[in-house]
Amino acid sequence: MTLTRADDAEATYRGGFSCAQSVCLAFAEDYGIDRETALKLSCALGGGMGHTNNTCGAVTGALMVIGMKYGRTRLDDMAAKEKTYEVTKEFIAEFLRRNQSLRCTDLLGYNLSNSRELGLAKEKGVFKTKCPLLVRSAAEILEEIL
Repeated sequence: MTLTRADDAEATYRGGFSCAQSVCLAFAEDYGIDRETALKLSCALGGGMGHTNNTCGAVTGALMVIGMKYGRTRLDDMAAKEKTYEVTKEFIAEFLRRNQSLRCTDLLGYNLSNSRELGLAKEKGVFKTKCPLLVRSAAEILEEIL
């Protein structure tokens, strides 16, 4: 049985890396980004962008992957920019269809920027139950659209 990128991303998450790191790393080497660089670049985005009550790290990690594949590297390459935005919109629409929100707080039911709620989220095990599913969802969508 062949492991999928979604399997890879979920295993990386369950191994202790953040949601953003796990999604980003599952695809990084395909686009010439080494493991260490991928982990460093995506580190601040986990937990709703560093526990700031913002976008889910699985989503931001996925957007990094879209940029790795399609991103513009020359000012005059507007086609690359448009393609990146087009695929980003497709990813976001599908993630919303499957998960109903992009915000970490909405997805988990806890505001991780609040230390009491962060503690409750840990106590209730949401990082072990909900987050792996969100990581898998983001990676599956990428596998489908890339």
